[in-house]
Amino acid sequence: MSMFRRRGSQRQQQEQEHNELHPESKINELKAAIDPLNGCSSIYCTDACFKRYLEARNWNVEKAKKMLEETLAWRSTYKPEEIRWTEIAHEGETGKVFRANFHDRFGRTVLIMRPGRQNTTNMDNQIRHLVYLIENAILNLPEGQEEMVWLIDFTGWSLRTNVSVKTARETISILQNHYPQRLAVAFLYSPPRLFEAFWKVVKYFLDPKTSHKVKFVYLKNKESVELMQSCFDVDNLPTDFGGKANMKYDHEEFSRLMIQDDVKTAKFWGLDQKALAVVTNGNA
Repeated sequence: MSMFRRRGSQRQQQEQEHNELHPESKINELKAAIDPLNGCSSIYCTDACFKRYLEARNWNVEKAKKMLEETLAWRSTYKPEEIRWTEIAHEGETGKVFRANFHDRFGRTVLIMRPGRQNTTNMDNQIRHLVYLIENAILNLPEGQEEMVWLIDFTGWSLRTNVSVKTARETISILQNHYPQRLAVAFLYSPPRLFEAFWKVVKYFLDPKTSHKVKFVYLKNKESVELMQSCFDVDNLPTDFGGKANMKYDHEEFSRLMIQDDVKTAKFWGLDQKALAVVTNGNA
């Protein structure tokens, strides 16, 4: 019996390897299965997009189709591409989440998160702020790169500043279901022991693929140091994460950058007029 299981497992692995090396047929199959697209959905559904959803569902076209259709429905109502910095800038005043001014060694965009700087309590606005920054991180990926990295600094973290389990669960749901294969790795840098109890609850909502991408790293741990150095140039990496760069969050400077990126976002999605109106009002 175990011999048959091994053969079946080997066959599945061979099929998956073949699909990863030659994804075109599965991509075309998924394309044909999706209803005709228009507007932002037609821009969203690139070949790279189809591939991400197939990878997330182990190249099962029916499951990938279901997942993608649910994302398209979510995007049509949530409209993440239409969120503008001026709408959620107050969430970023303390620098609790922002896009870093450097990439990792693989060209991946880096989002820096400092949960100890939590400054608001409204779950919907907190999630909207994060979704905006995820979209912005994707916008700033170099050609050919699909993934981002999260650097999470726990300085100042406490149960008082921690987001609720409900917020964490909703955030995980959006990341896993609507941004598949976008997170390469999340480094949790020197989390306090108290966080471990919260993590055990949150981990329950993570699928195995996502959970595997979460890495706990510690300043004085040799393996942690080697892992960080394999992903980052220490000259770029902030001192808070064991690097040599002095980085301070400047809200005004970051706001100017985001307003400029809002124009790029609007042009990408064909929403130029709305963006220009928001930018004009934001600068007034």
